[in-house]
Amino acid sequence: MLQEAMYAVPMLRASAALTLVFLVAALAQWEGVPSDPSSVAGGGDGRGDGMREIVRKERLPYRSRQKRAWIWNSYYVTEESEMISPKKIGKLKSSKTADGTTFKLRGDGANSIFTVNRNGDLFVIKTLDREEKSMYNLTALLYDGRDQLVEDAGEFVVQVNDINDHIPVFPRTYNGSILERSGIGAKVVQVTATDADDPSTVHAELRYSLRPEGERSAFEINIITGMITSRVDTLDREDKSQYVLVVQAKDMRGMTTGTTATTSVTVTITDINDNMASFTQDTYDLSVPENQRLEEKIGTLTLDDRDEIQNKEPVFTIPPNLSSQFALSRSLQKDGHLMLKKALDYETKSSYSFIVNVHENNLQFPADNKDVSITKARVNIRVLDVDEPPVFSKPSYAFSVMEEEMATNIGIVSATDPDQANKAMRYSVEDQECPVGVNPVTGQLFLLRKLDRELRTTLIFQVRAQEEPSGLHSLVRVNISVQDKNDNAPELVWDDIFVCENDMAGTVIGRLSATDRDEQVASFHYSLVNPSDNFTITKNASDNTAVILVRQGTFRLDDPRDYTLGVRVDDGGQPLKNSVMHVPIKVCRCDSRRIHIQCKAAALRMGVSIHALIAILVCILTILVIVILVVMRRRFQKESLASMKHSGEIHEQLVTYDEEGGGEMDTNGYDVSILTSARHDGSLLLHPDHGIHPSLYARVQKQPCGQLHQQHHPLLPPHLLPPPQPPAACKGDMAVMIEAKKDEADADREAVPYDTLHIYGYEGGPGSLAGSLSSLESSCSSAGSGGPEYDFLSDWGPRFRTLAELYGVDEPEAYLPY
Repeated sequence: MLQEAMYAVPMLRASAALTLVFLVAALAQWEGVPSDPSSVAGGGDGRGDGMREIVRKERLPYRSRQKRAWIWNSYYVTEESEMISPKKIGKLKSSKTADGTTFKLRGDGANSIFTVNRNGDLFVIKTLDREEKSMYNLTALLYDGRDQLVEDAGEFVVQVNDINDHIPVFPRTYNGSILERSGIGAKVVQVTATDADDPSTVHAELRYSLRPEGERSAFEINIITGMITSRVDTLDREDKSQYVLVVQAKDMRGMTTGTTATTSVTVTITDINDNMASFTQDTYDLSVPENQRLEEKIGTLTLDDRDEIQNKEPVFTIPPNLSSQFALSRSLQKDGHLMLKKALDYETKSSYSFIVNVHENNLQFPADNKDVSITKARVNIRVLDVDEPPVFSKPSYAFSVMEEEMATNIGIVSATDPDQANKAMRYSVEDQECPVGVNPVTGQLFLLRKLDRELRTTLIFQVRAQEEPSGLHSLVRVNISVQDKNDNAPELVWDDIFVCENDMAGTVIGRLSATDRDEQVASFHYSLVNPSDNFTITKNASDNTAVILVRQGTFRLDDPRDYTLGVRVDDGGQPLKNSVMHVPIKVCRCDSRRIHIQCKAAALRMGVSIHALIAILVCILTILVIVILVVMRRRFQKESLASMKHSGEIHEQLVTYDEEGGGEMDTNGYDVSILTSARHDGSLLLHPDHGIHPSLYARVQKQPCGQLHQQHHPLLPPHLLPPPQPPAACKGDMAVMIEAKKDEADADREAVPYDTLHIYGYEGGPGSLAGSLSSLESSCSSAGSGGPEYDFLSDWGPRFRTLAELYGVDEPEAYLPY
């Protein structure tokens, strides 16, 4: 049937074109062109008499306005026609047509889509698509056999006839929304489809409808505009919150021959507050301990409301007589949170029962559940008894005491057990350093030491009350204010005071003021300790100060006397406190404006307060104790050194010489050859004082070779000493001494544990006049050993005194060690 429609349209248009040809002929006749019917023929569509011709009448050579011989009409081609071979769509004809003349085309699609033969037959050789191009503008030209233009160009149009070859298209998916309970005809959403066919034909005229596959019972659509509206006023989100519609768009004005397209439309029902909040139960039973914190939830009254959370607006009410005890607030889920506003007391009231109401103020329609909702519920609260801590009679206590007094009854703090047991209390002060104590039974506060208001004006501490024997406890803050007492002497204050040489009697030379650390308002009184012939003091009643006046002059800068006033100041309090201070006065040479030019320094004699004297005495005593300790430490160190010396502890000494010789060949500083004169008889050398002195190593009691080694101890008698030990071998003096000292150190368990390593160098050698000065390789140092003796070194002067002591003669065994 679609194919029949495609052929019917060109036939209708061909009839319209034939009518147009007759009109053109009539017009030509009116303009002087003969309207011979034989010169006008109807055009065809390629199948016969549907072909249209364009007739050109040859111009006549008479004097009149020359008319063109071309008469053009539009040609029509149906799109999407199958082109197996070129298809004739019309014929071009001119009155100048003769043998050898040809037609040519120029313009849109000339010779590629449209062609013309020698007879003027116009053909289309390709399938056309109106949606790509709906009109082609062409120009026809007539040439003779010599390819000369016979007639000017003329234009004609080839129009492409549309067929219904495109289906409607929805550009996107659609979503809409509508409030529940909206009225009939409320708009939801508008859908729009497009069709690529010719909009001037029925091929692109669309009609909309709702398909039965969708949920279309509550909605309808405008068939022309595609606007979807509600057809009922009973939409309820709580019953159904979403609808899916199937919309159909059909071209050809919705005729059965039209093509269709469908799309789905999701319609969401928007919620409104059309349901009442309802309690989920008639009675709520709660148990709350009596020590429950205030402003905290003690229970939840759950509600049932089918509306969405943003549309839930429940309002709770409780009896007025309990509004100070309990309160209801909305939770995040819009349930009721029961809050405690006032503390519970099991001993006072052990249960509560009351009615709670709920309603909503912003209902937009009569509630759907108005007949089944529960708007009243009973709340039963049972108070649970708990062991509560003691309760003080006051939230805090404030007392006052007088400074510098030992108060024994400052005040009483009192606490009781709120439980039925009513246990006894025991009181204590939390701060162990607090100067206030408390009677553990009565709670009476008293001072442990005196308070000084100038050091601390307020004392704050906490008192603990605990149930006996070891129950719960509570704390309370106690604030003690220290009252002032006149216990501080006033202090005198003055600026630089000077007297000019030419000051007359009555001249004010300085101002005195006083300060008092006490809180009481002082009325200072100033007076001189000793009367003065030159100065006097007068008090200023207005500002509690005094001025120093010249009583009589004159004064001289070269006067050797110093002027000092002893001033006594009283504070006028109870008890009366005063202080005396000495005010120095300088003598100056001044100009006419009493500006000093040159002054003589006054002697500074100031009174010292008792506190300052005590501080000075403490400092002196501290220094004295430090000095005594230092002296005692030094004396102890000396006694320790002396005891070590007497105990036989000998340490090697490192002797440092400031001069160093150039070796054995250096004889400028010392005559080395003298060393060769050492005596080998072992006799003792005499010192300048002709006395016999033992050498340093002789004092260590060297043992002769082959003799037994007897240990000595300064604190033990000889019969308690261990038996003498023979030496392991006959060694040098130094080796024997080292062995002896090692044995002594091993036997002495009170000696300081230390080891000393001494390294001795060897001097001299083959060819040396002095030989070796070391005794490590020597044999026994006894007189009968035949070894060299160096006692003569003592005669060489102070530079060799150390060597003389190191290599001197042994003293008799009766000589006690150094």
